[in-house]
Formats: sequence, structure tokens, C-alpha cells
Amino acid sequence: MAIWFLRSRLAHHLGQRIGSLDALKLSSWASSLHPWIPPSLDSSDDRYASKFLRNPMDLYAARRFRSAKAQESVPVVTDGSNQVMDFPGGKVMFVPELRFLAESPGERISCYRILDDDGKTISGSSFQEVSKEIALKMYSDMVTLQIMDTIFYEAQRQGRISFYLTTIGEEAINIASAAALTIDDIVFPQYREPGVLLWRGFTLQEFANQCFGNKLDYGKGRQMPIHYGSNRLNYFTVSSPIATQVPHAVGAAYSLKMDKKHACAVTYFGDGGTSEGDFHAALNFAAVMEVPVIFFCRNNGWAISTPTAEQFRSDGAVIRGQAYGIRSIRVDGNDALAVYSAVHAAREMAIRESRPILVEALTYRVGHHSTSDDSTKYRPVDEIEHWRTARDPVSRYRKWIERNGWWCDDAESELRSNVRKELLHAVQVAERMDKPPLAELFTDVYDQVPSNLREQERLLTELIKQHPGDYPPEVPV
Repeated sequence: MAIWFLRSRLAHHLGQRIGSLDALKLSSWASSLHPWIPPSLDSSDDRYASKFLRNPMDLYAARRFRSAKAQESVPVVTDGSNQVMDFPGGKVMFVPELRFLAESPGERISCYRILDDDGKTISGSSFQEVSKEIALKMYSDMVTLQIMDTIFYEAQRQGRISFYLTTIGEEAINIASAAALTIDDIVFPQYREPGVLLWRGFTLQEFANQCFGNKLDYGKGRQMPIHYGSNRLNYFTVSSPIATQVPHAVGAAYSLKMDKKHACAVTYFGDGGTSEGDFHAALNFAAVMEVPVIFFCRNNGWAISTPTAEQFRSDGAVIRGQAYGIRSIRVDGNDALAVYSAVHAAREMAIRESRPILVEALTYRVGHHSTSDDSTKYRPVDEIEHWRTARDPVSRYRKWIERNGWWCDDAESELRSNVRKELLHAVQVAERMDKPPLAELFTDVYDQVPSNLREQERLLTELIKQHPGDYPPEVPV
């Protein structure tokens, strides 16, 4: 409506200015101002043009009528013994049989894999070559992510931070997908992708600052722990509501396309996110607008306590991409090389062809959903243990780099020791640091803080002064 209003006001203004110029006909500028005026009306009669400029809704109604008339004349041609209708989107063949599409294909969509469970390359597999430098950084970051999860989880259990959420079992998804992107690609995460930030250069101290909500936290202590974000690293801040980031990524991709940037948007979400309306709207939007975006679905088997069998009846998420006209692939999410190769190829296609790509990674959430959850209440312990040991993505990938002669036990011990020391130091520094000033509760929303918020700040300050023992002393008032 805002666009219609702007155009109609502009038309009225130009009409007054141009009406005094006898050398100009109304139709000549009317057609340029309203390029969607039907050809039969744009120049043959100035009365029609002026009518539509006075009332754009009349033009809209006329356009709809003209479109409907065009639909009535869809040609039907004969192709051998069958009739074919040339319908918008492509030719449709008529058949005499009453036939419904099956609710699911006969076979499940296959899953792309390079390394077997023992870390050996599968014979005949095709994948993107990884240099020794990249391969070792991938492993180092996967190990770092493991240790970070362990220490922060323990810190929460000790009451030092309020909340935490691990990526145990999904380390390959985090690090390998990040390795296949560039820093110019814009990331819209869910909440289980801190490894993407780690790969891009977010330090352990920055992670600790956010979890403890101190004065160096970029969110100024106003977000829950693990809600990371970094403008510097093109990583949008985590948002708790499920799937809200998915349409945002499509909008960002559309912007990249308009600016002709050699980059794409990437958004991560879980299998539970595919049940949200935002997911479906985003896929359709991306397909129709043909934007460079990668939809990365972490199908880890569980949406908190809801198993995928109760989440959808379709063959996972990958088939949904095809339903929306999006090129899609299913990949083994515990195979770092497969994830890297799939995302690398997806990024190239997305940018080169300006198209969305859907990647579904099959994995397993070995940890609890969060520190607020006990997953043993709804799934068997032996199932969890099987995925933690036999299907562990970190140990599988380690076997591969060891076979290449790039890793050994001494390097492993040194890496784990150094990371643990650095992380424990970061936790101590973050914990001792002051919290953001109380005034920061009321900033960063309005350019000028309104009177009602100033009044709330005054009342809160007075209340704290009256009852200082009920409020944390490390928060400056």
C-alpha cells in the first residue's frame, strides 16, 4: 500500500507540473510512470491514462481482468495421442487414468558419504580435495568445540552461568560447513552452530564473555548464554524463537543478488524448524526470487523430546526442498569430508547460478537438548551411547588425518592440553569482569530514550538503592 500511495502522490504532483506544458502528451509520461499499464491503454486514449493515474486501484482491477482473460485462452495442443496443456510453468500432459501421487516415494532418498565409520575413504567416492592446512584446522576446531562444550556445561552445573547448550555429536556439521564458506558469506544461525563462529575467528575469551554476560559481551548481558553474534564475522545474533532466522537469510540473499556480490547467505536450523511456517515461506520466497542462499538442516533425530517420526511423515527435510523447486542433497552429518564437499558445491551453485540450495545433514544430538533437559527420560541410554562412540564424527575424522600421516598421539595430547588451559583462563577472566552498567538495559532500541523508559530506569535505580542486598553487587548502578 505504501508503494501505491507513493506512486499515486507522485503521479498527481507530476500531473500538475506537466499539465501546463502543451508539448507533452499525458500518455507519454503516464506509460513511463506506470510501466504496468496494459499496452492497449498506455497510448491510445489519454482519457484512460488519466483515469488510472487518478485511481491506481482501477488500474489494478483492469490488470487482474486482463490476466484472467489471458488464462482463459491457455492453448491445448496434441502430442501424438495425448493432449498437452501449455500451462504457466511448463507443459502439462493429460492422462485418462484417475491417479493420485503416492504419499511417499518407494525408496528413501540416498545419503552422500565419503568416510565410513572407521574413517576410511569409500571406494569410488568423489569429493572436494582438502589441503593439509585446512584439514588440520578443521580437526583442531572440532576438538576445541568438544572441550568448550565440556567446560561450559560444567560451569552451568556449578551455577556459574545460567544456561548452556552443547553441540556434542554435531561437531562435523559445525566446522566442516564453516570451512566450505568464506567470510563474506552471511550466516543466520539457530543456536547449535558456535563452531561456525569458532572457525571464523571468534576467540574463546569472546565465547566466555557472552556466556557470563560481562561488560565485554557484545550483547551487553541482555541475552541468554550461547546467543552469540558478531558483526565483524558476518554472523547474525542467535534468536531463540525457532526458524525466525530462515526468512531473514532469504532477504539477505536477495540483497546480495541485487548488489551483485560474490557471496551467499547461509541459514542453519534443526528438523523441528521445518515444521514452522517461516521455513515454508522462506523456501518458497527463495525459489521464486532465485536468490543465493543455502538452507542447512541439521536433522539430528530430535526436536527436544519430539522424534522425527512424530515431526513429519515426509522423507526428512530434503524432499521438501524438491517440493518447492529447490535443488537439494542429503549428506552424512557425521562425515566431515562429506559435509565440506556438499557445502562447497552448494555455495558454488548458489552464487554462480543465483539459486537456493537445501542441504539436509543426518546426524544425532548426543547431548541433552540443553542444560534444562534430561534426554534419558524420552530416549534409550544405549542409543545415545551408540552414537557417542560408534558414530562419533571427531574420532572418525581423526582416523582419516592419521592415515594421511598428518596427526599423532603427541599432537593430540598437546592440542587438548593447550585448549583446556586457554579456556579455563578465559572462564576465570570472564567471571571476574564487571557486568554491564544498569543503564544498558534501556539503550540500543531507540535513538532517543523515551520518557517512559527514563522513568522506569529511575524507579529501578531507586529500588536497588532501597534494597541493595537483593541485587548483584557487580552490576554498576
